[in-house]
Amino acid sequence: MTCFDVAIVGAGIAGASLAAELSPMRSVLLLEAEDFPGYHSTGRSAAFWSETYGGPAIQPLTSASYAFLSAPPPQFADQGFLKPRGALHIGTGENGADAEAMVADFAASSVHLDRLEPAQIGQYLSGRRHGWDVALWEPDCSDIDVAGLHQAYLKAARRAGCELHCRARVEALGFRSGRWQIETRAGPFEARVVVNAAGAWADEIAQLADIGMLHIQPFRRTMLQVEVSPSAPASLPLVVGLDGSFYFKPEAGGRLWLSPHDEIPDAACDAAPAELEVARALARFEEVVDWKVERIERKWAGLRSFAPDRKPVIGRDPANEQFFWLAGQGGFGIQTAPAVAQLSAALLLDAATNSRIDPLAYSPVRFR
Repeated sequence: MTCFDVAIVGAGIAGASLAAELSPMRSVLLLEAEDFPGYHSTGRSAAFWSETYGGPAIQPLTSASYAFLSAPPPQFADQGFLKPRGALHIGTGENGADAEAMVADFAASSVHLDRLEPAQIGQYLSGRRHGWDVALWEPDCSDIDVAGLHQAYLKAARRAGCELHCRARVEALGFRSGRWQIETRAGPFEARVVVNAAGAWADEIAQLADIGMLHIQPFRRTMLQVEVSPSAPASLPLVVGLDGSFYFKPEAGGRLWLSPHDEIPDAACDAAPAELEVARALARFEEVVDWKVERIERKWAGLRSFAPDRKPVIGRDPANEQFFWLAGQGGFGIQTAPAVAQLSAALLLDAATNSRIDPLAYSPVRFR
């Protein structure tokens, strides 16, 4: 049996991006439980890049990913994956403190936030209802071509020799004589290092490996695609509640993607939207603007998985340094993928890391 240098469990954006980084230097096996990569969280992303999303602890990873996402190496892609959008963070007079706290959180960073006067808000959002007069403008927020980015990472990994197996759910992990014996539904495999990029299933993989759980909790997030009147202008920014209770953004054909920004604890599963959260999303939207929702065209849910401190977990586990965590990316796994993959590869290769990113801030050692 071929012994791979690294076996990555999970072929979503985290696993695919790391496979692309590592495969030129190491033999890499990429194992995906589903019929195709990106079925769960990656394929259900709201698809935006925002330096404020996830808070100050995530911002260094997001900012460090910008250069790659906007202008990737020509051998990786022939164009960038970002399209300027802008984000309007909006609230009522009750949210003034939220706005000031947000500005203070990012005051020492490179994040650009502008306070808007009520008269300025209309140039970004028409039809807003009375009282929605507190707003911050984040000009650098962009849309992300999630599918294009994910596929580019998978192609780069395959070109460099990575071996991808789908329908290969891991059922057993044993560590013997310095190697992992991996039993999957696609057959047995062997590797020197296992990378746990299993998303909502990260703790389950750790248990199979006889590694202590880190209590990575999946949370359900609901999304709707709606037809509205008047039609949403293509220039509409991402609109986010300062209190964290909603966001919406335009899609093709004047549609909107709308979310109640819910975080409902759930088990690792194929998540489905709850009707209560669908109703909340619609009600909240109608509080903000006087647009009419003509119909719900589709609805879905995805899982966002967090460690207890809501920071990603990246690094070798002290119980067994040949078990590497790449988990807990929450809802910011796409926008941070380049920096996280580069950091993870550097740690696995014992190479120098980005000086702007503190590896200890994300290391699993903090929980041990």
